[in-house]
Amino acid sequence: MRLALTFTALAIGLTACASAPDGHDSSLSSTEQLTPGKSGRTTTREYRDTAALNQVKRVYLHPTKLATGETTRYVLKDNEKALVLTEVEAQLCFELAERYEMVSDRTQSDAEVHSAVTWFEPTGTVGSGAAAVANFFIPGPLGIRLPGSLGGLGAEAEMKVNERQVAAIVWARQAQALGTDSPSLSRLGDALQFAEPFGDDAARVMSPEPLPPSRSYTSATDPCAAYGGRINETGFIIDRVTGLYVPATRPQKAPEKAPGNAPEAQQD
Repeated sequence: MRLALTFTALAIGLTACASAPDGHDSSLSSTEQLTPGKSGRTTTREYRDTAALNQVKRVYLHPTKLATGETTRYVLKDNEKALVLTEVEAQLCFELAERYEMVSDRTQSDAEVHSAVTWFEPTGTVGSGAAAVANFFIPGPLGIRLPGSLGGLGAEAEMKVNERQVAAIVWARQAQALGTDSPSLSRLGDALQFAEPFGDDAARVMSPEPLPPSRSYTSATDPCAAYGGRINETGFIIDRVTGLYVPATRPQKAPEKAPGNAPEAQQD
């Protein structure tokens, strides 16, 4: 109990210390129209052309890429890149499919969506395990995370119609020392669980107005079936029992290669 209380004091004292980087090299076709959106544990810059979005019915989703540049930040092995990129792409597909008809042939689409991961901070697995133990002894709506174990994710996406940007978002989130982010024994834990709120926010920015009725699918008609299940049932049960986030298991694509001679990963 004394150890748990010590962790809590550390978490409260350092909650505001961790923050996602502001600047980055963008993969977007334009960033000039972006304006501040959310701020706090999630920060965004957003743009949407509602009139243009209201004309979109069919959407083609490009594979999520790994951005490169001086201010991109990630230290990922090839298999880890594939896991993060696939999860971001899957969550975008799940959310967009509720609003639009997703097509596999880009020539049949009204709009195309591009996305990229720009920043990654690994989850500290040892600290996460200790935090899970502490949270067991101090139950409540908010959990604690140890400093040094806080992972994060930065990503961006845009929707284009005839090569013109009609919606875009730049997004970043870092785990907080005191909050609802579940610790994980995977160093990708925070990045993977943050892919879902990124998909939510990206789809929100890319949605028509008013929002159409949510589309529903069967296993046979789901356009996102290639990514696996939308609900991580096993992970949900483990999280409820142990307080630990367990990533979903998804079919993996080949790791994205950086263009030209640019480095595939950089360490800040």
